[in-house]
Amino acid sequence: MKTLTLGITSIGLALLLASQTSYSDNDEERSASFWQRSSTIAPVSNPLYEEECGGCHFAYPPGLLPARSWQAIMDGLANHFGDNAELSATNRQAIAQYLDDNSADKAVSRRSRKLIQSLPDNATPLRITALPNFRREHRGIPARVFTNNPKLSSLSQCAACHGDAKQGVFSERQISIPGYGRWDD
Repeated sequence: MKTLTLGITSIGLALLLASQTSYSDNDEERSASFWQRSSTIAPVSNPLYEEECGGCHFAYPPGLLPARSWQAIMDGLANHFGDNAELSATNRQAIAQYLDDNSADKAVSRRSRKLIQSLPDNATPLRITALPNFRREHRGIPARVFTNNPKLSSLSQCAACHGDAKQGVFSERQISIPGYGRWDD
């Protein structure tokens, strides 16, 4: 009888574990399915990246650039757009791995895929503003928006106009340009 009880308990435990794994897999599938349908880009989810890079500028979601671009940016931290942004070897490696793992060419979001598809295979842009898709989306914004505007000096300040940029939302419906208000093409 003891053997039968152990056998039933083992089977019950195995079924419980299998259902937990299945539930976990389904959650992952649902999450991937959301990003594939969504025009949202996965938001930044790495506290080290948020702290180190977001301390000086908006911490751009990794899904905005391909891995080769993030690698080039990380390799050039000694002269990061005119500043020295070097990191310790440990932090540099951890952030580089995070950016690579979550780059646009590895992301499942529809918007990340659009950004990559607009880019020639041999191009390695160092700025999000250099992406063909980005330029196309922002081409109608006149220079007067930036002239003498202390709240907005360039298109690289995503969060200035896209209030939900930190959550990975870059919707055209939610744009509000500082000093001008809601923007509508």
